[in-house]
Amino acid sequence: MPQTRETQGKKPGLARFFERHRVHIAASILGAAFLVLLAVFGYRYVRFARIIDRRLAAGAFSDTIDIFAAPRQVAVGDTLTLEPAFLTNVSERREKRLLVRFSGIPPDLVHAVISAEDKHFFQHSGFDLLRIVKAAYVDVKDGRKEQGASTLSMQLARGLWLDNDKSWKRKLQEFLIATHLEDKLTKQQIFEDYANQVYLGRHGTFSINGFGEGARVYLGKELAQLSNADAALLAGMVQRPSFYNPYRHSERARERRNVVLALMRQNGYLNASEYQQALAAPLGLAVEQTEGPGGQYFVDLMNDELHAQLDDHEKQTRYIYTTLDLDLQRAAEEAVRIGMPLVDRELRQRRKGREAIPDGQPQVALIALDPHTGEIKALTGGRNYNASQLNRALAMRQPGSAFKPFVYAAAMDTAVEGGQQIFTPATMLDDSPTVFRFANQVYRPGNFHQDYRGEVSLRTALAHSLNNAAVSLAEQVGYGNVVAMARRAGLNSDIKPTPAVALGAYETTPLEIAGAYTVFANHGTYVAPTTISQVRAKDGGVLYQHRIAARAVLDPRVTYLMVNMLEEVLRSGTGAGVRARGFTQPAAGKTGTSRDGWFAGFTSELLCVVWVGFDDNRELGLEGAHSALPIWTEFMKRAARFRQYRDAKPFSAPRGIVSEEICADSGQLAGSACPNVRSEVFIEGSEPVVRCEMHSAGAYGIADRLAEPTAGAAIKHR
Repeated sequence: MPQTRETQGKKPGLARFFERHRVHIAASILGAAFLVLLAVFGYRYVRFARIIDRRLAAGAFSDTIDIFAAPRQVAVGDTLTLEPAFLTNVSERREKRLLVRFSGIPPDLVHAVISAEDKHFFQHSGFDLLRIVKAAYVDVKDGRKEQGASTLSMQLARGLWLDNDKSWKRKLQEFLIATHLEDKLTKQQIFEDYANQVYLGRHGTFSINGFGEGARVYLGKELAQLSNADAALLAGMVQRPSFYNPYRHSERARERRNVVLALMRQNGYLNASEYQQALAAPLGLAVEQTEGPGGQYFVDLMNDELHAQLDDHEKQTRYIYTTLDLDLQRAAEEAVRIGMPLVDRELRQRRKGREAIPDGQPQVALIALDPHTGEIKALTGGRNYNASQLNRALAMRQPGSAFKPFVYAAAMDTAVEGGQQIFTPATMLDDSPTVFRFANQVYRPGNFHQDYRGEVSLRTALAHSLNNAAVSLAEQVGYGNVVAMARRAGLNSDIKPTPAVALGAYETTPLEIAGAYTVFANHGTYVAPTTISQVRAKDGGVLYQHRIAARAVLDPRVTYLMVNMLEEVLRSGTGAGVRARGFTQPAAGKTGTSRDGWFAGFTSELLCVVWVGFDDNRELGLEGAHSALPIWTEFMKRAARFRQYRDAKPFSAPRGIVSEEICADSGQLAGSACPNVRSEVFIEGSEPVVRCEMHSAGAYGIADRLAEPTAGAAIKHR
C-alpha cells in the first residue's frame, strides 16, 4: 500500500500494540515463566516428597544389616550372661556403618560438627541464606563452583538421594529435599541421620559411613568414649575424607582437627583450658586393621550362605547372628601374621642361588570350627583382605597327604563291613618302589626324599606319610571304596577312583577338608560347616534358624582307630613339630604336601585346617610340616588359652575296642623273642591271633602259638 501523508511515519498496528502494551506483556511473560517455574518446583517437590516419605517409612538405613558374632559372656552386676557381640554391618552399596541414636551422640561431637559444617543448624529451616549468597558471590568472582554452602540438612539430602555434582540444579534439588526433611523430622532426627550417613573415607574395599563406624575404624572407640579432640578429628574429616585420612596424612588431619577446635572455641563450646588441652592431645589412632574387625573373609562366606539359604526372603534381613568367635578370629589373624613371615623366610633360605620369592606372595587359608556342630569359629582366607578379596578357603587345590586318612578309613572299615581282607593298624604293607598298573597305564609313585622302609604297619605308613604304602593300600581296599568314603565325608564328586586318589591328587577346598575331618573328630558323624546361627527381620521375626546337618559315616570304633593313628602322626610322624613347638593338648592330625602345604588337626573341642600356597598354583617347595603346621600350632596354642577350648579331653575308646601287645616288625602277637614290642588297638574280633613268626625260631615252639593259622574273621558291631 503506498504511503500517504496521513500514514507516513506511523508504525504498523501490531508494532504499535506491542509498544503500547510492552509493560503488560513483559509482566505477563514473567508471570507465565514464574508459574511454569512454580509448577516445575511443585512437581519436583511432590516427587521428592513421595520418594522421601517412602524412604522414611522404611527407615533411612533399612538396607543396612547388622551382623553379630557368637554370644560371649558379659558381666551384668554380679552375674555373667551371654550376649551377642556386634561384629560389623553391611549394605548393598558395600558400605559399613554402625547405627547410633541422637541420644548416644556425645555433645562434643555435635558441637564439633556444627562448628565445622553448619553453625546455625539448630536455628535455620534447612538452608542458610547468608551462606548461599556468600557462596554464590565467591563462585561468580572466582569463576568456579567451589563453595558448598550446604547445610547439614542439604548434605543429608545429597548423601541419601543425590550425587556429588557441584551444580545449581543439584543445589535446587538439595533445597527441595532439605525443606521436606525439615518439615517431616525434628532437628535431632536430622542430625541423627546425618551422623549415620556422613562419608568418612574408605577402609579396604568398604566405604566408612557414619561417625559410629568412623570412631571404631580410626580411633578404636565407641562414640561415648570420644574426647573433644577425637570429635574434632572426625568432624574435620567430613570436608575431604581422603585428604584428611589420619592413617595416610597425619599432619593434615592434625591441622584440620585444630581448625575445628578453634571454631569450637570461637563458638563458645570450649573454654581456654579445654582448648589448649585438646590442641596438645595426640591423634590417638587405633592400630590400622588389615582385614577389619571380625574377619571380612568370614563375612563374605557368610554372605554366600545367606544367599543360598534365604533366597527370596533375603531383602527382609536386618540382623544376622553368626557362629564367629571373636577371640578365635583374633587368634587366627595373629597366627597368620606370625606364621607367614616364617614361610617367606624359609622360602628365601631354600632358594639361595635361585630366583628369590618376594615377600607376601605365598598365601594362606585357616578354618577353625566346632567339630560337633559344624559352626565355623574363625576363618582367614588370605594374608590381607584389603590387598586381595580372593577367599582361599574356597580355592580348589590338591590336598596331598591330608587326604590319606580317608584311604586308611576305608581300610579300617573292613573290620566292621567285611571284605576280602581285614585291615587293622597292625596290618603290614610293602613300602618299596612299586609300579602300579591301572586302566592300561603305569603309575609310579615315589616317597618323599626317596625314603623307602620296606615292610611297615598301617600305623607307621600313615604316621610317616609313605606314598607307595598308601597307593598299595588303596589298591587292595579298592579305589572305588576310597572314593565312596571321601564322598560320604562331604568331599566333591570330581574325585576319581584311580591310583592317584591315594595321594590326594584330586582337588578339593580347605573348607571341604575341614568339613570332612569332622568325621574323625565327631565320633564318625559328618557335620556340614556353617557360618550362620539365625537370621531375623526388622520386626524381630525369625527368617532362618540353622539346624545341624549331620550324617553317620563311620562306626565309632573305626573312628577311634583312625584318631589313634592320627595321634601317632603328632607323636612320632610328620606332625611331630606340633609337640616340638609346645602344643601339649590331646590332639590328632595329618600333614599334607602337594604343590602346597597343608595341616589338618583337631582336639576334642576344636578342628582347624591350614593351607599355604601360591595363588597361581606354582610349586610351594615347602612340606606341610614347615609351612602350614607352624601356623596351625600357633593358632591352637592361642585357642587353648580360652575357657571353652582349654579343657580338651583325651580321645576315649568306645565299647568294642581291645588292646594287644604286638611285634612292631611283623604285626603279629608279640612273642618273648620280639625286639620291638608295642601296644596296638583293634576292633574286637580283628586282633591278631598268631604269635610272631618272624622271631619265633629258637625262642619257643609251636606250643607257644595259638592254633589258628590266620587272623580272625570280622565281627560286626552296629
